[in-house]
Amino acid sequence: MADKNLFIDKVKITVKSGDGGDGMNSFKSYKGKPACGPDGGDGGDGGSVYILADASVNDLLAFRYTSKYVAGNGERGGTNRCSGRSGADVIIKVPVGTVVKDFETDSVIADMFSDGDKKLIVEGGRGGKGNVRFTTSRRHAPNFAQKGEKTQLHTLTLELKIIADVGIIGFPNVGKSTLLSKISAARPKIADYHFTTLSPNLGVVAYHDNSFVAADIPGLIEGAAEGAGLGHDFLRHIERTRMLLHVVDISGIEGRDPLDDFVKINGELNEYSQKLSQLPQIVMLNKCDIVGADKNVAAFQKKYGKKYKIYPVSAIDGKGLDSLLSGIFDILSTLPPVSRVEVDEGFTYKKSGDLGFEIYMDGGVYVVVGDLVDMLCRNVVLSDPDSMAYFQKILREKGVIAELQKMGIKENDTVSIGDVEFDFIP
Repeated sequence: MADKNLFIDKVKITVKSGDGGDGMNSFKSYKGKPACGPDGGDGGDGGSVYILADASVNDLLAFRYTSKYVAGNGERGGTNRCSGRSGADVIIKVPVGTVVKDFETDSVIADMFSDGDKKLIVEGGRGGKGNVRFTTSRRHAPNFAQKGEKTQLHTLTLELKIIADVGIIGFPNVGKSTLLSKISAARPKIADYHFTTLSPNLGVVAYHDNSFVAADIPGLIEGAAEGAGLGHDFLRHIERTRMLLHVVDISGIEGRDPLDDFVKINGELNEYSQKLSQLPQIVMLNKCDIVGADKNVAAFQKKYGKKYKIYPVSAIDGKGLDSLLSGIFDILSTLPPVSRVEVDEGFTYKKSGDLGFEIYMDGGVYVVVGDLVDMLCRNVVLSDPDSMAYFQKILREKGVIAELQKMGIKENDTVSIGDVEFDFIP
């Protein structure tokens, strides 16, 4: 039974698009006429794998129990020129803010930034062509068909990074959850012990005619940047905020020095990422209603008042919150919106059949088929000398000539590539 309090924000999954169906090698037959011409249909395309951002999904917990996703294979082509059915696509729903990476290279494939974002991750294999597609003016009865493209298994990393305008940070039990409950409609769990919050809580904060999204980031501890406690998991969610609200328990009732706490948390931010340490930051000195807090407030103001905007607050009774919200909006109005994670545009998953080829014997003719042939047929102009030079170069580079020689081709034997037939000259 799943633990409802368990928050999963980073998982590894495997995905595979569907294989393309093989083309059919078939001939029409009638009573008394066993072979009346080719009629083999094309194989169906394999299903593709997509990822969809869904606002109703809160975390990646479901992937802890289901981590392999396989799209449907295309069906084999049929007789009478009937094409095979395409395989079913797989659509994987993830929370908004999920970053999709290739596990092997850590390349960023997609940032599922907005509700409804949909990304093709792996395209299904193309179906092979049936033998009817290989008839030419000289070849009336091709006795071969093309196989469908085969696809490979790929491993992805799904990493949830909360998207918010303001990240609320600080040591455990300093009042972050209380603050969020006071300034928004969010109702995080609140109790007087450490690590009450084990997952980020989001709240929309309205102030006059404006609003912003605040994220209560679970309490950090010393050593968080090195992974102490749940440090890495928590710090990941601060990376997508526009500014930081650093909450300090200025009362010192837990026996810690508020000034020292402030230094330690900022040290963890800098250790984890220089980018985090450079985010605009304001300071909320919480629990100012507790006796003796005023001395610590004065000491804090003296040490950091010139570098940071500091707001003494009592979150429990709301004192000072209006001034704090006004200060937050003043800063947000000067900052650019939250941006997407930069995607590695050059990254793509190659199918095993990409630019592949096969060679069949059709009588005494060497017939070359496959995706390489399809590409050449689209790009080569036979009447253009430069285009033909490219054609010959690709045949050598991709190993077609070497494979023909391996099969025993001799000078002046006939080679058929697409609609082109020529005598082989080594």
